[in-house]
Amino acid sequence: MAAPLAEPGQRLLARVVDTLVVGVPVVLVVRELVSGHAADVIAPTAVAGCMLLYEAVQLALWGRTLGKRVAGIEVVVAAPQEAPGAAAQGAAEAAGGAGPGAASALPVSVPGFVPVAAPEPAESAAPGEAEGTGAGARPDVLRCVLRAAVYSVPIGLRPIPVLGVLASVFWVANAGVLFEGTRRQAVHDRLAGTLVVKRPRPESSAF
Repeated sequence: MAAPLAEPGQRLLARVVDTLVVGVPVVLVVRELVSGHAADVIAPTAVAGCMLLYEAVQLALWGRTLGKRVAGIEVVVAAPQEAPGAAAQGAAEAAGGAGPGAASALPVSVPGFVPVAAPEPAESAAPGEAEGTGAGARPDVLRCVLRAAVYSVPIGLRPIPVLGVLASVFWVANAGVLFEGTRRQAVHDRLAGTLVVKRPRPESSAF
């Protein structure tokens, strides 16, 4: 059964928790070691590097970060999407390529053929459900590093005047893309080929 996709609120909660867990300690340490304008330049870069390692390592090992554990969600590999009409075309080709004696899905008006019911289309995931993914489909290391880097690298660009503005625009676009389509994939999900789904709750044993 397809795993239900994570709600936007769950993803936001996970990001807030992860940002606090990583960002606050790193900024405090940097400001203890460096003062003045240098701290404003070093802190974002340090946060970006620590966030990249923090997220990539945890996703590769467990498929979820501390924030995602709190929110009850995890990252899985996304199944490839079929082009519109591919299922119908495949069904038509299957019917046309049937061997001698096989039943053909032709209308009653065609003489010499026995009408049969047309093959039913493959069941597709309902909106809000992951297509063909399971809780155990954990992404590999390269996917995890790519996904973490796409989100974390813009943090380190904030001190650079022009790139800092572009990074802010990217974060807004990244959040907006989440609502485009039925798979709720942000930019880093689309590039890494991942989905964020709700983690199944363990079944309680009956006594």
